[in-house]
Amino acid sequence: MMMNEFAMTDLGKMRYFLGIEVFQSCEGIFIGQKKYIKDLLDKFNMLDCNLVKNPIILGTRLLKTDEGAEVNNTLFKQLVGSLMYLNATRPDIAHSISLISRFMEHPKDSHFLVAKRILRYLQGTRNLGIFYKACEGKKELISYTDSDYARDLEDRKSTSGYVFMLEGGVISWALKKQPVVSLSITEAEFIAAALCACQCVWLRRILEHLEHCQEGATVLLCDNASTIKLSKNPVLHGKSKQIDVRFHFLRDLCNNGVIMLDYCSTKEQLAKCIGHA
Repeated sequence: MMMNEFAMTDLGKMRYFLGIEVFQSCEGIFIGQKKYIKDLLDKFNMLDCNLVKNPIILGTRLLKTDEGAEVNNTLFKQLVGSLMYLNATRPDIAHSISLISRFMEHPKDSHFLVAKRILRYLQGTRNLGIFYKACEGKKELISYTDSDYARDLEDRKSTSGYVFMLEGGVISWALKKQPVVSLSITEAEFIAAALCACQCVWLRRILEHLEHCQEGATVLLCDNASTIKLSKNPVLHGKSKQIDVRFHFLRDLCNNGVIMLDYCSTKEQLAKCIGHA
């Protein structure tokens, strides 16, 4: 229909779009950024770097007051910006990018070393991406929600993280520092679940427009039992008045059958993969 109105050329199935490689088959669709990673490594002279098995060392803590010489902030901003675009198909580096992006104004050697470690990790994982399986029938939306508790040493704010999956592939993920200082692990997890619920409502509406309505409540998997009880039992709210009232809409969504908070073990918590190291 478009070709009847405009001068157009049919190039077939999409294979490459804005740095994202797309491979379509009868089994499903795979998206990745292998060429983009190679160009990124070449740009920052890291093509011959040594490989590492993870993007960040477990327990890494960075501060604005870290000792060491300052590095070129323009170069550092370019690197962080390039990594942010790569996050379109690589949720496994989301936490690392979130961490180093907090020091773009006055980056130090310690911050730059963490950024270079991400490049070393990408060197050995160029072929990774996201695969969406072709499947007929019900397409169930599943989400994971998690938080780290007071991990930021400067303001002691926690970070919320969530992951949404459809047909075995990740379709939405995010990390966001919480706007308030949480006074307990339960409060941090509750705030993270509320952020996840907001995204869940939006995704359900999008899927409805795409004629993939979700039947029943969307399961939000959480590894904190107190948060699950708090969303279902208003009696417990009296012991948790420090939680801001704007997060209590989570209970309404549960009562209305839009979402359902369910428990999963910490080992199975996929949001932890991007939520913290």
